[in-house]
Amino acid sequence: MQAISRRRVILGLAGLAALGAAPPWLAGCQSAPVVSAPTQAVPTQPTRSPALVIYRGHTAGVNTVAWSPDGGRIVSGSDDGTAQVWEALTGKTLLTYNGQAQDVRAVVWSPDGSRIASGNGDSSVQVWDATSGQLAFAYHGHQSPVNALAWSRDGKRIASASSDHTVQVWNAASGTRLLTYRGHSDFVNGVAWSPDGARLASGSVDDTVQVWDASTGKLRFTYRGHTNGVLAVGWSPDGQRIASVSYDETAQVWDAASGATLITYRGHSSFVVCVAWSADSKRLLSGGWDNTAQVWDASSGATQLTYRGHSDYVQAVAWAPDGLRAVSGSRDRTAQVWPTQAGASAP
Repeated sequence: MQAISRRRVILGLAGLAALGAAPPWLAGCQSAPVVSAPTQAVPTQPTRSPALVIYRGHTAGVNTVAWSPDGGRIVSGSDDGTAQVWEALTGKTLLTYNGQAQDVRAVVWSPDGSRIASGNGDSSVQVWDATSGQLAFAYHGHQSPVNALAWSRDGKRIASASSDHTVQVWNAASGTRLLTYRGHSDFVNGVAWSPDGARLASGSVDDTVQVWDASTGKLRFTYRGHTNGVLAVGWSPDGQRIASVSYDETAQVWDAASGATLITYRGHSSFVVCVAWSADSKRLLSGGWDNTAQVWDASSGATQLTYRGHSDYVQAVAWAPDGLRAVSGSRDRTAQVWPTQAGASAP
């Protein structure tokens, strides 16, 4: 029988909360008023678009996906305990990494594309060669499952977020721990670097996103725009904005310096669990428990495209570097590549 990941249990409990049976870890969670009145984005009529590639290499749900910096490869991680590297254009499997002991919850490429870091349910992070699969080292700083990873743009540091309520920053070459951030009071599900590497944003089931100094751990401010647990965060490549998604069924865009809410996106009809910025900072990609991935304008919140190719929850999304394609991973055991221009179709 397939093991049920703790992440999935968390999401299931949130569903019970939505029905009125609040689990103990939601008790006492409060959300303060946002800094400024948000724009309420009303989605436009969505456009469907067929998949270019459907990857079927996994035998269980796909939890995480990441596109290589050169745009040629994708890595996906699954409840089947593997991380798999495959060709973005053909879906051909290039490498299956079996070093993880449990479900793979997070994957991230090094900025130069030579290595991959994967985090999983046994609390470890493993850093390995993206071509050969050879293990460089394993990081064992956490006491609970690792839910999210982020590699600094300069390639020198990795940040890992965990169910142990911490975010840890460590040396990407040696695994030496540099900092442990303990500002959250519940599972930390998302983490993102500012482009200049000076700050980190982390999102938690405690309903908050916290922005803090990546060298000292000093808290800059806490964003309280969500009314339920935060599942993922993304920092815009231009450094100006942060996006966060939540059990409250919204994606929110807010000012990275002040925390002022700019947009509340309501295009999804269930929990929004993943989010990613396009390289030009103009569009956002989000996925959720309504089985869709959606592309929307980061300034207006207007929906540009709704992808409906999955038959189960969309748990991960990532842009191609050129912004013309995206990949989404789902509990339906597939990862799917599709065009991100409204009205586009497969060749």
